[in-house]
Amino acid sequence: MKYGIAIFPGKDLQDLANSLRKRYDPKYALIPPHITLIGDFEANNEEIEEISKKLATIASHYHSIPIKVTKVSSFKPVSNVVYLKIEPSTDLEHLHQELISTLAVNPEHPFVPHITLGQNLSSDEHLDLYSNLRMQNYNFEETADRFHLLYELENGSWTVYETFRLGKE
Repeated sequence: MKYGIAIFPGKDLQDLANSLRKRYDPKYALIPPHITLIGDFEANNEEIEEISKKLATIASHYHSIPIKVTKVSSFKPVSNVVYLKIEPSTDLEHLHQELISTLAVNPEHPFVPHITLGQNLSSDEHLDLYSNLRMQNYNFEETADRFHLLYELENGSWTVYETFRLGKE
């Protein structure tokens, strides 16, 4: 089965992201706005039980993760993706690194914390969306107190398998 690990932002950030994702993100109906910590990986039932125990231990090492958004960015020219950029923080980076080393996964891409607003855009759509959004001011600050282990359903949607509260054993 396919799994992933993510942080779901608060309601204000989700509302902003969804207002754009509805139009520009074909995966809008498959998963809520999120910050991917570990992209999809395969595990069977036995493995996921062990992974779950490891994730609980990792969660106990952190008390909160600051989430700050001040601008929109893009992965162009690599891909026509527009996103809300999560400002780097030591705790977020350490959490990501600990997840990678503990789960022994090899990320497909460098870690760029973000919330996708639009993807699989044509060049014109990308230019239009990015040009409009980068002119706007964003100032969102919140604190994440949990991360989630997700799994993919047969229809391609993702749902929470288990939630890990930070600072708890």
